[in-house]
Amino acid sequence: MSKTRFLSGITPSGTPHLGNYAGMMRPAIAATHDPRIDSFYFLADYHALIKCQDPERVHRSTLEIAASWLAAGLDPERVTFYRQSDIPEIPELYWMLACVTGKGLLNRAHAYKAAQDANVASARESDDGVTAGLFMYPVLMAADILMFNAHKVPVGRDQVQHIEMARDMASSFNHLYGEHFTLPEAVIDEQVATLPGLDGRKMSKSYDNTIPLFAPREQLRKLILGIVTDSRTPGEPKEVEGSALFQLYQAFASAQETEALRQAYADGIAWGDAKQLLFERIDREIAPLRARYDELMAQPGHVEAALQQGAERARTLVTPLMQAVRSAVGLRSLARHASSAPAQTKTGKVQRPSFKQYREKDGKFYFKLIAADARLLLQSTGFDHPKEAGQAIATLQQQGLQAVAAHLQPIDGVTPEEISAALQALTDTAA
Repeated sequence: MSKTRFLSGITPSGTPHLGNYAGMMRPAIAATHDPRIDSFYFLADYHALIKCQDPERVHRSTLEIAASWLAAGLDPERVTFYRQSDIPEIPELYWMLACVTGKGLLNRAHAYKAAQDANVASARESDDGVTAGLFMYPVLMAADILMFNAHKVPVGRDQVQHIEMARDMASSFNHLYGEHFTLPEAVIDEQVATLPGLDGRKMSKSYDNTIPLFAPREQLRKLILGIVTDSRTPGEPKEVEGSALFQLYQAFASAQETEALRQAYADGIAWGDAKQLLFERIDREIAPLRARYDELMAQPGHVEAALQQGAERARTLVTPLMQAVRSAVGLRSLARHASSAPAQTKTGKVQRPSFKQYREKDGKFYFKLIAADARLLLQSTGFDHPKEAGQAIATLQQQGLQAVAAHLQPIDGVTPEEISAALQALTDTAA
């Protein structure tokens, strides 16, 4: 079965709250159990540096966010879960993309324009306080996505522009240097749950109205008891429409439980009793996750091990791609064997040996090794997952033909020496 690769970044900025859990984390983790989806989740710690220059806060938030996702049920064996800064190929690709991206495209980025507009409204110079990091943010986001050739990227509507920019950058690079990158598509979930906060407005750190996801039990109770309600007395019927308390309950309760509370509203339930029901329902779901979270926070080495496992898995995919990309742009070793000397096309472009990874109509994933003169040197058998094909390429480059012989189809007229020379050329390119 062919899989669609989904990729999502999580910026480590503060402690997650119930709105994050119900609106993003819980449905995202549920999606990882879909056999049709190949999920990639990463901690976007480079992105965090754009707005936060407090090292301890960045470090602490990275731990809290990673521990939260693991505690909420994200399985590192099922998904590729990694920290952005553990993949050095990402900033390398970022620079390559920056070199094919027009400044005019970045001038139109919403975040940059918003910063300029705020400055102008305050009678400041338009670029006052605007860092190069903020300006170049869309390029880094594009590198995150293209590095793994993601097919789908779940985003809010405010991020759709960045996906379009990533497509533009991929197209520009592919036009100049050959087909290397998949054009990603934005996925917008119109049904994403938006929970109200303590004051009835959208739960958001900017409103200071959040309920921390793993707040201690008594703190959770105290916060819920503080939810703003109207002045209707016990016995007086209450409206569920516009009730923050009811909306919060609905996000955690079953349909049957929700209908029971709806009836209780009509029967005039006291606000204190309704808040107690909400507390008990949320705590019932969150309590075991909170216990796991506390364990992980007390043993950060376990969190680090999960991230390193994900980084290792991720790099088996990006290593062969970056080798091909480096070669494509001309970043190659000067020490070359005559047998692996580059060929030139009619247009004068230098050709190098390269791996091509692709999916066939049978749904399986394949790779082939193409010589500098465009001859087929190696052809793989089919793999069920793209990760397996990428890992086979990495093993072939590191350990040689015998290590993956079972996954190769013979090519008439091609000698082992020719294959070894091409592999050596790729090694020299990466050196």
